[in-house]
Amino acid sequence: MEASKPEEINHPPMDQLQGLEYCIDSNPSWVESIALGFQHYILALGTAVMIPSFLVPLMGGSDDDKVRVIQTLLFVEGINTLLQTLFGTRLPTVVGGSYAYMVPIISIIHDSSLMKIQDPHLRFLNTMRAVQGAMIVASSIQIILGFSQLWAICSRFFSPLGMAPVIALVGFGLFDRGFPVVGHCVEIGIPMLVLFVAFSQYLKSFHTRQIPILERFALLISTTIIWAYAHLLTASGAYKHRPELTQHNCRTDRANLISSAPWIKIPYPLEWGAPTFNVGHAFAMTAAVLVSLIESTGAYKGASRLASATPPPSHVLSRGIGWQGIGILLNGLFGTATGSSVSVENVGLLGSTRVGSRRVIQISAGFMIFFSMLGKFGAFFASIPLPIFAAAHCILFGLVASVGLSFLQFTNMNSLRNLFITGVALFLGLSIPEYFREYTAKALHGPTHTKARWFNDFLNTIFFSSPSVALIIAAFLDNTLDYKDSGKDRGMPWWAKFRSFKGDTRNEEFYTLPFNLNRFFPPS
Repeated sequence: MEASKPEEINHPPMDQLQGLEYCIDSNPSWVESIALGFQHYILALGTAVMIPSFLVPLMGGSDDDKVRVIQTLLFVEGINTLLQTLFGTRLPTVVGGSYAYMVPIISIIHDSSLMKIQDPHLRFLNTMRAVQGAMIVASSIQIILGFSQLWAICSRFFSPLGMAPVIALVGFGLFDRGFPVVGHCVEIGIPMLVLFVAFSQYLKSFHTRQIPILERFALLISTTIIWAYAHLLTASGAYKHRPELTQHNCRTDRANLISSAPWIKIPYPLEWGAPTFNVGHAFAMTAAVLVSLIESTGAYKGASRLASATPPPSHVLSRGIGWQGIGILLNGLFGTATGSSVSVENVGLLGSTRVGSRRVIQISAGFMIFFSMLGKFGAFFASIPLPIFAAAHCILFGLVASVGLSFLQFTNMNSLRNLFITGVALFLGLSIPEYFREYTAKALHGPTHTKARWFNDFLNTIFFSSPSVALIIAAFLDNTLDYKDSGKDRGMPWWAKFRSFKGDTRNEEFYTLPFNLNRFFPPS
């Protein structure tokens, strides 16, 4: 057998991911764009329902309160997504609710001054106001770091080698939101997983009017089929004598969303009352804001690749973080029960559909705002069982993680230094948060347990996040281990041209502000 030639073995690094049908500034037809936007909206519902469904009952809220919070979260999610795609990074990213805020919010919920309130609805209102106040104060961190360009300065210390584990763990770090949730109802979760893979990968060559209909709308089609199947199981009485937990996860009529939702309800600021402010709560929430900043930075880098764009220049990334801070401020003013970060699953959907169009994401934001005001219709879609979303997450989180690993192509992975940094950052990025989760589950408090509750919440929040741990470790090692002689091995020559707006001619095409606003905010 003839030996392979070097050019047949090597795969040269590519600035932009190939194989996408539509990149960031190219658009499908309007009909196809609307259908794709609706698909992104359906996917975003998963997290928008999961987080309030968990937090609102802990706060003392009723089903009516839960529905109002879900509507408010979707409304603000739509606004934040429009702001980010128009004036922020301009990448096709959905900005939605984040799990990064769980630790400080749960800490606020268990504050002794709130727990002693006997009336559940009054306790819910007071807890929500406390969360709002903490979020309003903490949002200033991202606003200042972003608009002052301080985050742009910090990002100059990041290399492709250092960012690869961070982006990878933006996806891998959410493993507990995948199959463990599918396992709550395997009879609908596993068929959803199988159908999604079959439509998006094995049947992607099936075309209708020159459109790969099954690949492009795999999520929408498989969700519709499995949702109908779940409704059939519910209506036939298959879960009538099953445990309460199984019924809650499998039935299509257990969430009480449709019956509790009003026909029309427009969310507005301060509808829960005036926010209350507490220094300890605000300091703890600051950690969550920093975590969402790190996770979103990784997600923006991943989204740029799946949109076939160049990596966002430092000032564009910082501008996006500033607008995300504005989004968190809106979360606090409206009372969404959680803060914002980039929706990782929607980033993964860009790769699954091979459509990275900005217009599609803006249309999805329109659906979020529209259905959040038409309560019954929005609640109808939000009643999709959560294991169906979790099955999609298994695929989409993994896709985002693999995009992070693809950044290693710009580095020298024959270097023991690089292998050490990558391996240690990935392993500890998974292992340390898992230790914090297991410790908390057993002891009912985090490993950091001093008399200063705000300090405990701050550290526990940081180390619950896999991307945050990976960034701390990777950035430290990458900038201290033989860094002077390893610039080429770290991928810095490739990275350098994308640091400034004028470093690459394609940046103007992808990241210029609309309405000729660059006249007032000249790029650096």
